[in-house]
Amino acid sequence: MRHKIITLFLLAAFLVTSGFGCKGADQATQDAMKPITLVYWRVFDDVDAFQDIITKYKALHPYINIEYRKLRYEEYETELLNALAEDRGPDILSLHNTWLVKYQSRLTPLPATITLPYPVMKGVIKQEVVPELRTTNSLTLKELRDNFVDAVARDVVLDDGKIYGLPLSIDTLAMYYNRDLFNNAGISQAPAYWNKEFLQDIKKLTRLNEDKDIVQAGAALGGGSNVNRFSDILAVLMLQNGAVIMNDSGRVVFNIVPEAMENSGYNPGLEALRFYTDFANPTKESYAWNAALPNSLDMFISGNLAVMFSYAYDLPTIRARAPKLNFSVAKLPQIEGNPPTNINFANYWVEAVSKKSEHPNEAWDFIQFMTKAEQAKSYLEKAKKPTALRVLVSEQKSDGELGVFADQVLTAKSWYKGNNVKAAEDAVREMIEAALSGVSQLQNIIDNAAAKIQQTVE
Repeated sequence: MRHKIITLFLLAAFLVTSGFGCKGADQATQDAMKPITLVYWRVFDDVDAFQDIITKYKALHPYINIEYRKLRYEEYETELLNALAEDRGPDILSLHNTWLVKYQSRLTPLPATITLPYPVMKGVIKQEVVPELRTTNSLTLKELRDNFVDAVARDVVLDDGKIYGLPLSIDTLAMYYNRDLFNNAGISQAPAYWNKEFLQDIKKLTRLNEDKDIVQAGAALGGGSNVNRFSDILAVLMLQNGAVIMNDSGRVVFNIVPEAMENSGYNPGLEALRFYTDFANPTKESYAWNAALPNSLDMFISGNLAVMFSYAYDLPTIRARAPKLNFSVAKLPQIEGNPPTNINFANYWVEAVSKKSEHPNEAWDFIQFMTKAEQAKSYLEKAKKPTALRVLVSEQKSDGELGVFADQVLTAKSWYKGNNVKAAEDAVREMIEAALSGVSQLQNIIDNAAAKIQQTVE
C-alpha cells in the first residue's frame, strides 16, 4: 500500500513538473484527454471532506476537474429537479437511498466497462509520462455484494438489474440515552431488548407532575410529528417483529402476515403499531410521551428526555448545543430470541450519474474511485460517518463515537417509500395519530395508510 501511494505521488510530481500532454499518444488518446469538468452536487459535507480524494484522482486523470457544490438540504431536491429540467444540472448527484427508484429515468446506470487515458511512466534512461488508453471493468453485481453491506445491493440495483448508485457511508438508527437520568433511576445499562426490562426502565425514567403532565420523558416513542425519525422507528419495529412492509410485487402490505405466521393468528405489523403507540397512551403502563412535548431532539438536548432514537448525524448537533450533557449511544434494541438475526435500520445517500451528463464514463469512474476503501476511509475520517464497506466495519467498531452505528450496518435494512417520501411519511404519521385517537380499528388504520402510500408507488 505504501509503495502504491509513493508511486501515485511520483506520477503526480511528473505531471506537474513535466506536463501531462499528448506526446507519444495516438489520436484516440488525444481526443479522450480533452479537459472536462465534472459538476458534483451534495448536501451536508463541505468540500474539505473530498479534497484528498479529488487530488489523488487528478493525479491519475489531470484533464478531469471536479467542481464541488454543497447545497442546503431544504433546497436540494427542488434545485436539483429544476436544474435537470433546464439542462444545467450536475454530472454527479447525491440521492437518498429511498429516492433512487423515483430518479431512475433521470440516471445513467453503471456501465460494464470504462475506457480512459492513464499516465504511464516509460523509459529507462530518460523517463517520461506517456498517456495510455485503458479499458477497465466496472464493479460487478457480485463485487457489489462482496464489497458493500447487504442494504446497498437491495437499494441500488433496480428492476433492470443494473447498478444506479454507490454509497460512501451508511448511517444506522441507534439508542441515545442520558446517563445521568439512568444513574438517578438506578439503571446501570441500556436495555438490549424490547422486553419487560425495557418497559420497566422507561417507567422508572418517566416523571409526571401533580397535573399528570410529563416533565421528564422516559422515551421518545409513540408520537408522530414531535418524534424525530418516527417513521423509521415504527418501520424497524415492524421489520423486527416479522412484518412485511412491501411485498415482492411492490405492494405496500403493512398488515400482511408472512407465510410462516399465517396460522398463528398473530399480526406482526398491527402488534408493532400497538407496541409503539402505547408509549403515548396515558392509559398504558408504558406511557412516556405525548403530542404536547417538544421535539425529541430538543428535549434530549435539554436533559429532560432519557431515551431518543436517532442516527450518527445528530452527534455533532448534540455536542455543539449541549457540551456538558452526559449521554451515550447504545445499539438499537432487538426482540429477544428473535431468529435468525438482528434487524437494524439504514439511512444513507448514494452517488449517482445524471442521464444528461456529457461525461457519464468519467463521472462513474470518479464514483468508483472514491467509494473504494482507501478513498472512502479518507472521507469517513473527515466526515465522521459510519462505513458502507464491509472491509472497514471491523476497524470502525472500535471507534469511540461511531462504533455502535458501524456495528449495526451489516444487519441494516430500509424500505422504499414511493415517489413521494414526504407523502409516505405523512401517511405513517396519520396512521400513528389515528391509532392514538382510538376512533377506528387498528386493522382499518393500517389498511388506510398502506393504500395512501401505494398511491405514491404506482
